[in-house]
Amino acid sequence: MVDKLVNSEANARRIQMVENCFGTSGQPLFLPGRVLVGEGVLTKMCRKRPKARQFFLFNDILVYGNIVIGKKKYNKQHLIPLEEVQLQALEDNGQYRNGWLIRTATKSFAVYAATQTEKQEWMAHINKCIEDLLRKSGKKPVETHAAVWVPDSEATICMHCKKTHFTMINRRHHCRNCGAVVCGPCSSKKFILPGQSNKPLRVCLDCYDNLTSMKRDG
Repeated sequence: MVDKLVNSEANARRIQMVENCFGTSGQPLFLPGRVLVGEGVLTKMCRKRPKARQFFLFNDILVYGNIVIGKKKYNKQHLIPLEEVQLQALEDNGQYRNGWLIRTATKSFAVYAATQTEKQEWMAHINKCIEDLLRKSGKKPVETHAAVWVPDSEATICMHCKKTHFTMINRRHHCRNCGAVVCGPCSSKKFILPGQSNKPLRVCLDCYDNLTSMKRDG
């Protein structure tokens, strides 16, 4: 199916339409050999709350953005190379149903589909594209992935000291290594996490101790 679409006019036209919807806020998406496999709206778990995002699956990248006008205009485009992606199904939990994790070296997050069938189709198509890419390139799957951030709404107190209550003054911070929501004093240390950045990033005290001991032992 994908191979048949590679050089088709219909595929080129569809990719052009996606580019037009992002306008000047997006990057050019047309590349020789790139195929638009599917698209749809998924609910992405953001730091503050879940938000609807438009996703486009290509045979080599996953693209998503904010919906300005449905099917017509999107902004804040994000591109994720599929070679870096690993998926993990999530159990249904109250209002959060039909979800899975999208893990990459630099960023990991949860998304939710409207139905179980939609979830299964998305995961199957993404995994197929990843398998095809890795087979063609001969590369191995990425083993280290960024932590999924705990949403702000799920932590009223620091997950490290269990004492600090979050307020307008005592702000929430996220450990870039484990994703926990922690207070300022419990995340005062920084550590270089090579997969995410070449600059030291905020980590909680537990992770800092673990990471420094691992580095020392290594």
